[in-house]
Amino acid sequence: MQTVMISPAELDGLIQIWQKSYPVYVPALARPAAAATDCAPGWRRILADEPLTLPVGPTPASVKTFFFPQPETMMTFSLEENHPEGGGMREPLDSRGMQVVMGVRPCDAASVLLNQLPFAEDPFFMAHCQRTALVGFTCETRLSTCFCTEMGGSPYQCAGLDLALTPLQEGFLLEVCSEKGEILMAGCNLVAASEGDLAALSALRQGTAAKDSPQLEGLKACALNRLYDAPMWQELGEACINCGTCTFLCPTCFCFDVQDEVVRGQGRRIRLWDSCMFPLYSQHTSGHNPRGKKLQRTRNRFLHKLKYFPDRFGPFSCVGCGRCIGDCPVNIDIRAVLKDLVRLTELE
Repeated sequence: MQTVMISPAELDGLIQIWQKSYPVYVPALARPAAAATDCAPGWRRILADEPLTLPVGPTPASVKTFFFPQPETMMTFSLEENHPEGGGMREPLDSRGMQVVMGVRPCDAASVLLNQLPFAEDPFFMAHCQRTALVGFTCETRLSTCFCTEMGGSPYQCAGLDLALTPLQEGFLLEVCSEKGEILMAGCNLVAASEGDLAALSALRQGTAAKDSPQLEGLKACALNRLYDAPMWQELGEACINCGTCTFLCPTCFCFDVQDEVVRGQGRRIRLWDSCMFPLYSQHTSGHNPRGKKLQRTRNRFLHKLKYFPDRFGPFSCVGCGRCIGDCPVNIDIRAVLKDLVRLTELE
């Protein structure tokens, strides 16, 4: 894969070229008018001849909405009388081509790879992965809520991205990371990166590389009962109001519900976001709810990310984007929860 040097003006030119063939989405820095957007909240299509402007740190909305739409039509059906396919389920026609998502940070790109583990056999999620090209920017500046390095990531990593741009004094180093990235760069004659530029990029990555944490590895190996019965959950459960903000903002939360809706005889089966923080999420049809208390739901959210998911798939289900920290109305900080859990493993 190639690495080239590109100026801001050349990058804007590339975006205009892509617009002719694909929809190009960028972070919405202000709330867009309902009639002016054709995509999910937090993102919008870039306008013709518009320069690219990005927020510092992670985008306000994660990229999971491009892979896990809210809502997503899974099947359609008709309940009209005498309809030739009345009552039968049909897969919706999907003629959408490739789309380009600009401004993705390394933490969000890593979240897509994490979500592919539980959704590996989900045809809807994987189809969105195949048609979505992620053009990302490494992070010059970290927010106070960012902690990607603590979770094994790096502000300069490019895993999960199709094109990765790193700002330098002369412009951007653009790395082509996948076949989709090669498609986007086809026919573009740009100057190859010099040895000095590549050395500068390598130095940046070495300076911010994640270090192996024996404490975190110890958390994976810790007996679940020791973590499950920890007294810390009582305090957290009392503080948490179970609003679900953290789960909807989190790029690696993927709880969903499936519902059927019918309007004038035409129906569709949809998948829409849900939250393990809501009491109805875990309620059985019998009325029994194994997580009927706030403490139980709060504990389940954190243990899923830091214990259940690693036990099943290997990595932690957290990329350190910090969105849940910045928007929690009662100031619950997952970093503090992580430290408390690590402390428990050290007492063994």
